Amino acid sequence: MAHQKFNACIEACNACAVACNHCATSCLHEQDVKMMARCIALDMDCAQICALAAAAMARGSEHSKAICALCADICKSCSDECAKHTMEHCQACAKACLKCAEECRKMSAA
Repeated sequence: MAHQKFNACIEACNACAVACNHCATSCLHEQDVKMMARCIALDMDCAQICALAAAAMARGSEHSKAICALCADICKSCSDECAKHTMEHCQACAKACLKCAEECRKMSAA
């Protein structure tokens, strides 16, 4: 089964998607939503690419490596943005994104 060798990356992608969705929703409830606009946009992009990457790996897509390389870049951007904010949801998201970026870089280099 193709997905078993990418299990750590799939798990990191799924966890990142959850963290990003939570972060985006939480940012919408912050006092200054306009200040959080970039964070929210990156959260949404990141959650979507993580879900796509996990699905591609699970089904053994021939494009998995390319998708994971892009996912790593988007996760890094999202992590950098979330790390700028002190809210707990942003800090947790930054951490999940960084872990996912690392796993996706490993997977895409394999």
